[in-house]
Amino acid sequence: MEFAVFVTLPGLVILLTVVAFADQILRMSGRGKRGGQISSTGFEQLHATFSQGKQNELKERRSALVLRDDEEDGAPPNRSTVDLTGGRAVIRLP
Repeated sequence: MEFAVFVTLPGLVILLTVVAFADQILRMSGRGKRGGQISSTGFEQLHATFSQGKQNELKERRSALVLRDDEEDGAPPNRSTVDLTGGRAVIRLP
């Protein structure tokens, strides 16, 4: 009978709240290693159910995890200089 309560939407919110409190208690006691990620993921998925913008944000987050991020991407080459205060950029071609 208790399982039937957690299948409903209010029951899911109650279950997620209980899990969030358990995460926080475990984190404060030093036994929790993940630091509240389980409950936050559950709440984000619940939020995404009702908000299209949140669904798009979660898809973007998943795709950003897959893409490679190089530190030098987008930076000017070493031979070029940019003076922001003077408003001048010098680009030397090889």
